[in-house]
Amino acid sequence: MEIVFGDQTFWTYFFVVLTFSAYIGIAIWSRAGSTEEFYVAGHNVPPTINGMATAADWMSAASFLSMAGLIAFLGYGGSVYLMGWTGGYVLLALLLAPFLREFGKFTVPDFVGDRYYSKVARVIAVICALFVSFTYIAGQMKGVGVAFSGFLGVPFNVGILIGMGIVFFYAVLGGMKGITYTQVAQYVVLIFAYTVPAIFISLTITGNPIPQLGFIGNAAGTDISMLEKLNTVVTDLGFREYTSTDKSMMDIFCITAALMFGTAGLPHVIIRFFTVESARAARKSAGWALLFIAALYTVAPAVGAFARFNFIDTVNEATYIADGEDYDARAAEIIAEGGKPVPEWYKDWEATGLLKYDDLNGDGVMQYRGPNTPDGIANEVDPNRDIFVLANPQIAQLPAWVIGLVVAGGLAAALSTAAGLLMVISSAVSHDLLKRTFTPGMSEKQEMLAARLAAAAAVVAAGLLGIFATSLPFVAQVVAFAFGLAAASLFPVIFLGIFWKRMNKEGAISAMLTGLITTFSYIYYFKFVNENSDLWLFGISPEGIGFVFMWVAVVVGVVVSLMTPAPPQDVQDLVEDIRIPGTRRPHGTVDASMAPVSPHARDS
Repeated sequence: MEIVFGDQTFWTYFFVVLTFSAYIGIAIWSRAGSTEEFYVAGHNVPPTINGMATAADWMSAASFLSMAGLIAFLGYGGSVYLMGWTGGYVLLALLLAPFLREFGKFTVPDFVGDRYYSKVARVIAVICALFVSFTYIAGQMKGVGVAFSGFLGVPFNVGILIGMGIVFFYAVLGGMKGITYTQVAQYVVLIFAYTVPAIFISLTITGNPIPQLGFIGNAAGTDISMLEKLNTVVTDLGFREYTSTDKSMMDIFCITAALMFGTAGLPHVIIRFFTVESARAARKSAGWALLFIAALYTVAPAVGAFARFNFIDTVNEATYIADGEDYDARAAEIIAEGGKPVPEWYKDWEATGLLKYDDLNGDGVMQYRGPNTPDGIANEVDPNRDIFVLANPQIAQLPAWVIGLVVAGGLAAALSTAAGLLMVISSAVSHDLLKRTFTPGMSEKQEMLAARLAAAAAVVAAGLLGIFATSLPFVAQVVAFAFGLAAASLFPVIFLGIFWKRMNKEGAISAMLTGLITTFSYIYYFKFVNENSDLWLFGISPEGIGFVFMWVAVVVGVVVSLMTPAPPQDVQDLVEDIRIPGTRRPHGTVDASMAPVSPHARDS
């Protein structure tokens, strides 16, 4: 592959190499020297820095790459991801984060094990965290593969291996300390990469440099709103109105709720609030994180609408140019004949297998149609929705440096979240399974070695999952499954563990198993065994079923708790204590990182 100074390939390599070098350099500078630094960055990350790192951890490949693509093609129906993920973070920040930080542990399974005074509960929480994390990380690795295969000319699987090599370096070396400061750099890259092309495209389509205002304003040179014009375009081609949806209100509600409550149960997000020095700092970092997240989430609807508009404008009714033909010469002929050649960006993405064209009527003209087309023409174009944030600058013919910047941003989004997930997996194995359960006598040096080995093994497993992810649905939908699993398995025991002191270990174990088994079984059956939506329970899709089974898990946990002995009194006192951050504890400690551990925590 020839690289010419100043062209798209040059700028892509330039930004990718520059940012990857920065991530490695930061990892070396901030490498962990103790288990506390490896797991929770020493409990001393400033709230502003933690807020930025949390935003990067939160805005995964699903947010950066896939959410706008889903909104582009689902319209109003795709907004469930935007509403659910935004509302879920508010729920987490206000309802759980300060109290979990006050408890002063390293991980979610650590909280479950001590709060429910049970090694069995701890192990089941580890299993739940691993299920959620590996499901989530599959979506991130698919995003890495899409970015590399689309722009660096390498196969999908090779792109995943490159990305995992970078994560391996800074996750294994730096632990949470290295990941935190790397994620700050990744946030700067991804937010700049997301907003710059959105500004350019908003100016082109609406004449307004602010994408959020362009989205609700008029199309350039007209007195017709951009959304009204888009509605007309898509309905003329046989699609439903952009501002409508074919999802039932029940399904919309359940998907949104599953994403919200799943957010509040995500181990890799919760663990970020353990890196600050106090519950007060956790609240501050949550506020900063919401501000940083809003910078991307308020732009996403505009990016989705612009992508759909530009895609239709450049692809529909374009004359196809076959592989092997001289593109420039054939395109000139088509233009001379009064036609529109297939855009060059389409040919680039078609080579990745993520865009497909089937000339059903043999006329060589690409017909992009919906199921309700009035002219009876069958649809011949099949786009993968995960590509549109990356392809948007090409579609809009933006400068080559913008395209390269977007690729670096997409990789930053995927890798930042992947790193956070790897820390959850590493700490679950080394700290919760080994140190706190099976080999409590291991030294700190041995625990550090185990943590790094676990992180390395998790990197390899994540790479294999990413390769498998080529057969999975869109990135955002894969991630939605992880949120459903978190909502049904971890959220009930965290919430009840904080706000109901009567919840005991038997109830927690029953709730986690109920939520995990039912949700995973439902998702697996309807995604991989029988995809008939007519059989969905109450018409609820696999993306939303976690909300239903969350309530089943809550009921099971409450009923079992009431039928079995109450928790020991010191555990009940501890539950009351953590709900009043900063108060003096029974053991005389004030420091939140030294919350008292019940002597019953080492029970069965």
